[in-house]
Amino acid sequence: MTIKYIRHYETPQGLDDIIMCSDGECLTGLCFEGHCGNDISGREEKDLPVFEESAEWLDAYFAGRPLRKKPKIRIEGLTPFRKEVIEIMKRIPYGKTVTYGDIAREIAEKRGIKRMSAQAVGQAVGWNPICIIIPCHRVIGSDASLTGYGGGIENKKRLLDIENGAGR
Repeated sequence: MTIKYIRHYETPQGLDDIIMCSDGECLTGLCFEGHCGNDISGREEKDLPVFEESAEWLDAYFAGRPLRKKPKIRIEGLTPFRKEVIEIMKRIPYGKTVTYGDIAREIAEKRGIKRMSAQAVGQAVGWNPICIIIPCHRVIGSDASLTGYGGGIENKKRLLDIENGAGR
């Protein structure tokens, strides 16, 4: 992932604060502090239009207001499988959840194969570099457990609480 610039975002909801990453034009990463998969040390902190758009989107999300147009994003390193998983995650409605197995079944059906590994789906979900905007927190275990969130299970629980009205 191309990270030239970062900006910190202070969350208002008792979550870990967020780091926004950009290549100067697009949002290339959004992660909770302490849970960023890429090295962000030494990156220039800078105000950019994409950071302003991202902060406005996050402000609306955390306030429970209708979400405006999402900021322009760029995701590098997308394999066809990761792209499929990300496209499915983008369609998960606010306040709803799906399981890793649900996504695996959808991909298997689309590909005309008998089954797809839910673990492979879990790896692709966990790879997602832009949390919240691409709602990987809405993917849960088959027993409704909150497993496998790269941003920390407490953050995942809090995001789902916010979406279900418990966080406001």
